[in-house]
Parts: sequence; C-alpha cells; structure tokens
Amino acid sequence: MEYFVTVVQEASFTRAADALHVTQSALSHQIKALEKEVGGALLERLPRGARLTPMGRAARAAAGAEGGELHIAALHSIAVGALPDVFARWRADRPRVLLRLHEYATAEALEDAVRRGTADLAIGPEPAEPAGTVVPIGAEEIVLVVPFDDRLAGRSTVTLPELADRAWVRCAMEPVVHGARFLDWACGRAGFTPRTAVWTEQSSTAVRMAAAGVGVCAAPAHIVRGAVGEDCVLLTPDPSWRRPLAVYARTEPTGAAAAFVDLLRTRWPAVSGLPERPERLPLTPA
Repeated sequence: MEYFVTVVQEASFTRAADALHVTQSALSHQIKALEKEVGGALLERLPRGARLTPMGRAARAAAGAEGGELHIAALHSIAVGALPDVFARWRADRPRVLLRLHEYATAEALEDAVRRGTADLAIGPEPAEPAGTVVPIGAEEIVLVVPFDDRLAGRSTVTLPELADRAWVRCAMEPVVHGARFLDWACGRAGFTPRTAVWTEQSSTAVRMAAAGVGVCAAPAHIVRGAVGEDCVLLTPDPSWRRPLAVYARTEPTGAAAAFVDLLRTRWPAVSGLPERPERLPLTPA
C-alpha cells in the first residue's frame, strides 16, 4: 500500500521508484500483486505517468489518503435533465463516494475528455470510434418546444414542413450531421432552410427562449420535462427523432464505476410515446 500511495502521489512509476529507492520492476511487481489481491486494476498506465482507476480511488481511501471519488463526464443537457435523479439515488446508497461532474457542450468534447483521462465514465451519444467499453443505457428523444399560446399548442405531433415559415431558437450545442448542423440537415430534407431568430450557448436557455415565444426550439425531452419546461408545450416531430445514448470508458468499469453503470441502466428515463419505428438520428460527427 505504501508503494501504491507513492505512485499516486508522484503520478509516475519512475518518480515513485526513485522516492522509494527501489527499481521500477520491483515497484511494478508489488503493484500488480496488490491489484491481483483486490481483484482489479488500481492504476491506469499512461504514456506519461499513471492515474487512478475508480477502484484505485477506493483503495486510496482505504489507505487513509482521501475519500473515494468517481468522475463523471456528460453533455450539459444530460447533466441538467437526466442526472439529478440518478445522482440523488447514488448519494442515498453511497454517501461516502464523492461524485465529480464534468459538463461538456458537444459529443466531440466529451469523447476527448475520456481519451485524456479526465473522467472515469462518460454519458452521451454512442461514440463514433469507441476506444474502450461502451454500455447502451437508453435513448434520447428530441422534441419541439413552443409556448402555450402557439397555434400548434393543442396538438401532440407536427411534421417538419408545417414549420417552414417559423423562426427558430438555435443552440451552439446542436450536433453535426453529415457535415451540417442537425436542424439545417433535418429541415433541408423537409425542403426548407430554417430561419434562425436567436443563437444561444446552452440548450436550457434555448428552451426558455422558445417558451417565451421567441421561436421554435428542438431540444432533448429530458431537459424540458425535468428541468426548465414547466410553462411550454412539447410537440413530437412526425416521424419522431431520437438518438441512442451510452455510458462509456477507456477501461472496463469496476468497483464504484461498475455500480454507477448499473444504476444508470435502471434509473435512466424511459422514452415514452414514441411510434414503433421512430427515425434514428445519425448524429455522428462528419
């Protein structure tokens, strides 16, 4: 455990071996023996150093260094719309494990954070080129937001061509599809170019703008229903839109990370009211 804690403190096997006055091979042998004893990897070997795995954080806590931590990365819309309930359940079950949430605007930034080792787990669209473990957790339904006094407010569904004359509230977090922003791509297939009234930085801001009547907004259903949409109407596009979501990591989740993945799969908001064959959005960056 002394060797393990020293590697963590130094963030390097080389520096830890120097500090302990042992060879790197002897140090590596002891760490591997410890990992075999606890039943999983404690350290992730990187080209320039080493970092703790979720199980490693728990082992460090057992050594008295600090409380256990789990680093979660997610898109902003998922963090504000779907994760509060999941985090509350986690805190009720595991109050001693600290959660650190890292929020990102785009799926590309989220994937990059995982590659750089910023987080233990990432929650977002299924990565185009997975570099490790990917576990599907459900789907994200995209809905259209209008105010209560809108001419379409009495309906539940709407086709995109019916919105050809409307202004739109757009968000910088809008994903890219086949080289174009999603709404440009979708409206283009429906035969028109969307007229943008406002660009926002956050999807939650775009929803509030749409609720106030600035323009129509396309947003994930969970952010509207769960966070900022009490005074607006949701319309389901016909055909409906959704994209698969997953939790993914550089390495196989173990310990606290594996428990969090299990919780996500059981607590993820169900996508309801969708037709049997909704349109699966190809939201893969071009």
